[in-house]
Amino acid sequence: MRFNVSSTSLSNRLQTISRVQSSKNALPILDCILFELANGVLKMTASDSETTMVTTVEVTDADGEGKFAIGAKQLISSVKEISEQPISFQVDQNSFAIEITYQNGKYNLIGQNGYEFPVPNSVNASSRSLSMDAQVMFNGISRSLFAAADDELRPQMNGVYFDMTPDSITFVASDGHKLVRNRVFSVHIDEPSAFILPKKPALLLKTVLPKAEGDAVVRFDDRNAEIQLTDYTISCRLIEGRYPNYNSVIPTDNPFRVTADRMAFISALRRVSVFASQSSALIKVHVDQGTLTVSAQDLDFSTSAEEHIMCDYDGTPMSIGFNGPFLIDVLNSITSNDIVLELADPSRAGVITPAEQEENEDLIMLLMPMMLKD
Repeated sequence: MRFNVSSTSLSNRLQTISRVQSSKNALPILDCILFELANGVLKMTASDSETTMVTTVEVTDADGEGKFAIGAKQLISSVKEISEQPISFQVDQNSFAIEITYQNGKYNLIGQNGYEFPVPNSVNASSRSLSMDAQVMFNGISRSLFAAADDELRPQMNGVYFDMTPDSITFVASDGHKLVRNRVFSVHIDEPSAFILPKKPALLLKTVLPKAEGDAVVRFDDRNAEIQLTDYTISCRLIEGRYPNYNSVIPTDNPFRVTADRMAFISALRRVSVFASQSSALIKVHVDQGTLTVSAQDLDFSTSAEEHIMCDYDGTPMSIGFNGPFLIDVLNSITSNDIVLELADPSRAGVITPAEQEENEDLIMLLMPMMLKD
């Protein structure tokens, strides 16, 4: 079996799909990339047994068909050093001896039998499906993923919740301290459905979606999901269990509204947070007529910082404490120039929204407060 392939295309695809691989695999063959040549198309697969990523690449002068597997680290490290040029694979399907020839030299490798590579779990015949623009999915995942938990006791929180209705799709993530609810009204499904996408496939999608064109097609059942893009297909095991009622924890009656420049707020937080206590990362936010004050102190080292930025606020002066890195993450996940911070009192969650919502979207972020000592 032999074929020719572009070194750059091969290297880029290999580096992308290898992100799915685990550093500790139960099956040694999962340290390999599976190659399948059929009908003049080369399909490559990487897996960690729960999440699988598949891509195809164009080949020329293909002769023969079959499967073989090559150790990912050695192959990727060697191929990425080859400048753009066609490289030739010659595979002995009996001994799995592989010769890779390029302009100035060649590599000799020993592969493995591709038929020993585990077959990924697939969605069943009664699966449901929907299509959405790849950019819509990217926005939904990238804005919510940072809020997902890493909690062994509550595995349902360790991913992005897709809540689908005939009117919209809602991307939700929460770790108990922060919550993101991004509702998109341009995506519809016939019957209400939901699933929890684990962090790892969500991170993989966040990597490949910006370059994807057209729609992402999602097929899912009670246990598995498959997301098909132009160049990649990701299949994974879903998180089982019931996601908490996220709408019940979002305050709807916070009376105080503060409107501030998002980037000015982030810059002030980054400067001031340097002086916050390393153990608590507590940032104090004080709002008064037209002024938002960000301050922090570390009593152990007798350091403190305070910065003022202009805001639109005419309510009662109040102070509230937040975890600095959490607040910066929330603000970084919003794209509008201005944000609205809705508050009730120092013990209730703050609601942060864009001053202007994007078309067909409703984005809400929730951040729990921290107790102030003064």
